[in-house]
Amino acid sequence: MNLTREQIKAIIPHRDPFLFLDEIRDLEVLKKGVGIKHVKADDYFFQGHFPEKPVMPGVLIIESLAQVGAVILLSHPDYEGRIVYFTGIAHAKFRKSVLPGDTLELHCELTKIRRGFGFGLAKAYVGGELACEAEISFAIGQ
Repeated sequence: MNLTREQIKAIIPHRDPFLFLDEIRDLEVLKKGVGIKHVKADDYFFQGHFPEKPVMPGVLIIESLAQVGAVILLSHPDYEGRIVYFTGIAHAKFRKSVLPGDTLELHCELTKIRRGFGFGLAKAYVGGELACEAEISFAIGQ
């Protein structure tokens, strides 16, 4: 299943300037999905994150990955209308800078959902090259 930005907004509560997904591809509810973020030169964070040599902040790449995880989870009818709180990042590695004009391919696979908590493996790619990877966890709220 593929989702547009408007469909994503119907699933997760994030809004601009904090919605980092332009589309979702290959969504398998409660399993995995691929998010797409088109990184633009006019993205607000480049104004302060090295204006002379803009680089997407790593924390925002991680947040983008977590949003994919939230969509994977909240797309299930049992979790519709709920909220997901980011609770952990482990073993994060940043391998390649993400620059204006890049397209981030955000892969997330849920590895466990148990007692209101979810866990996943997440990787971000630019042009087929690994840019970031991490283990993420989150709590499912009301």
